[in-house]
Amino acid sequence: MAIFIVLSAFLLGSVIYDFISHRLPNLYLLLGLLVALILQAWLGGWAGIISGGTGFLAAFLLFIPFYALGGMAAGDVKLMAVVGSFLGASGALEAGVYTLLAGGLLGILYLVYRGQFGRFLSRYWAMASLHTYIPAQVNDPARHRFPYAIAVFTGTLISLFWQPFGP
Repeated sequence: MAIFIVLSAFLLGSVIYDFISHRLPNLYLLLGLLVALILQAWLGGWAGIISGGTGFLAAFLLFIPFYALGGMAAGDVKLMAVVGSFLGASGALEAGVYTLLAGGLLGILYLVYRGQFGRFLSRYWAMASLHTYIPAQVNDPARHRFPYAIAVFTGTLISLFWQPFGP
C-alpha cells in the first residue's frame, strides 16, 4: 500500500510538471528513483532492491526504442523506468503495455479534439502507400507536444487496479 500511495503522488507530480513545462526534470526523476529504491529496500531488503533495479531496467528497455525512433521524449522513458523501480519487472512490463495503450488512445483523442485526426491519417496513409517518409509540415499534428506523463499515470493505475484475467 505504501508503494501505491508514494507512486501515485510521484506520478501526479509528473503529470503537473509535464502539463506546465512539457518536460520532466532529471532531479525530480532521480528523487523518484531514490524513493522507490528506499521503499523497495525497506519492504523487501536486498530482494526489494533487486526487484526495483530489474523493474527499472525492464521499463527502460521497453520504452527506449520509442525514444530512438523519435516517437517519445527521453523524460518519458526515464519516467517509465522510475515507475518500473516501484513495481518490479513484471509490474513494469504490465504498466508499460497499459501505458502504451493509454498513450495511443489519448493521442487519438487529442488529435480529434484539435480537429487534425484526418490530416494525421492522410499523412501516414500516404507514407504507407508510397513506402517513403514524408516530413511533417510546420503545423502538422506530428509536431505537437503531448504531455505523455498523463499516459504513464493512466496506464500505471490501470495496471494496478484492473485485473481482467484474475489476480
